[in-house]
Amino acid sequence: MFVDSSLLTPYAELAVALGAGLLVGTERGWQERETPEGERIAGIRTFGLLGLLGGLVGLLTAANGSLVLGLAFAALVALCATVYAGSAGRDDRGRGITTLVAVQLTFVLGALSTLGHPEVAASVAVVSMVLLGLKPTLHSWLRKLEFAELKAAAQLLLMSLVALPLLPDESLGPWGALNPYEIWWMVVLIATISFVGYFAVRVLGQRRGMIWTSLFAGLASSTALSFHFAKASRKADPNAARLLSGGILLACATMFPRLAVLMAVTAPGLLPVLVVPLGAMAIPTVVVGVLYLHRAPSSDSATAGPINNPLELKAALQFGAVLAAVLLASEAVRAWIGEQAVLAVAAVAGLVDVDAMTLSLAKMRQQGMAEEVAVMGVLVLASVNCISKAVIACVWGNPLLRLRCAAVLSLSALVGLAWCASLATAPP
Repeated sequence: MFVDSSLLTPYAELAVALGAGLLVGTERGWQERETPEGERIAGIRTFGLLGLLGGLVGLLTAANGSLVLGLAFAALVALCATVYAGSAGRDDRGRGITTLVAVQLTFVLGALSTLGHPEVAASVAVVSMVLLGLKPTLHSWLRKLEFAELKAAAQLLLMSLVALPLLPDESLGPWGALNPYEIWWMVVLIATISFVGYFAVRVLGQRRGMIWTSLFAGLASSTALSFHFAKASRKADPNAARLLSGGILLACATMFPRLAVLMAVTAPGLLPVLVVPLGAMAIPTVVVGVLYLHRAPSSDSATAGPINNPLELKAALQFGAVLAAVLLASEAVRAWIGEQAVLAVAAVAGLVDVDAMTLSLAKMRQQGMAEEVAVMGVLVLASVNCISKAVIACVWGNPLLRLRCAAVLSLSALVGLAWCASLATAPP
């Protein structure tokens, strides 16, 4: 049970301030445990006292105004600058400022504890302790980081945190089919898949990296992952192509449980009818995908892998263009034929995405659509999506990937369409 911070007494708040200082001080003291007594800038006791000092200044600030806190923090900064200048003058060891920054942070955390935010102070103290202790790991990562990888990370951050929020999140263009924000979000998604896949393969090796990338990326967009892996297969050797084929099929297999979960949440009455056909469609992709991944020889060295570019920006932009074209086609069918042609609309929508149309079918079922029509719409949607990814494999993949993926995905699509046909011909 969480405690309302407004109910904490000043003594309890000061205890949080002291605890925050002791947490940071424990890590700093451990790092400098070999330093001779008297040469440490600050140890566990000093950090505990700093937390208490900040807490007391916070209490004085609450009673006398923010000027007290400003003057106290300025005095602490001046003291840190003096200590830094003195230690830097003795030897090179004193030139690091991490401990001095931690000193100032601990003071601020102590003040936060008594200014109405003890939970924030406690959380930041724990995060700070962890971050300070990760120095060897973080420095090791930096030593291994190449410039191309750093550049790719900067580009991805620019695309997602700078460009994406600037785009209008509204329907534009003919029939309101194009939403710039959603289209660019898909571009960012496929670029992220490229980035995550590259590092997963570097860190985990080819096989394990492919498995984790396929599962997690498939939950977001198996179509985007299929496009990226198909493009990567063109420069891959036969063993890597088998891994990429298995990755595509494993990602595609995640679509079927995702559809089941969506139906369980939005239209639970349809779930019992859909479980068997969706399961039957999933079996070929799961079995063959796992088989490909298991049989592919894999070098688990950090540099091995068919994904050699940390950010496939060109491929991501191409996918965005294809997505925009398909969205236009889908809305054109909807406008020219109408909502009553639900299977035609589902077929066009399934070329790129299944989630949005699945939610539409669930809503239409709640509004009175016949159960058989809604079920057929979901199966057509999933079947066409499988065909779409088979086409992606054929157009952008190498010959080995085309043969492996297209055949299995076509089989899944045939299972779904055959089930639709049986529902359409069943007596009422």
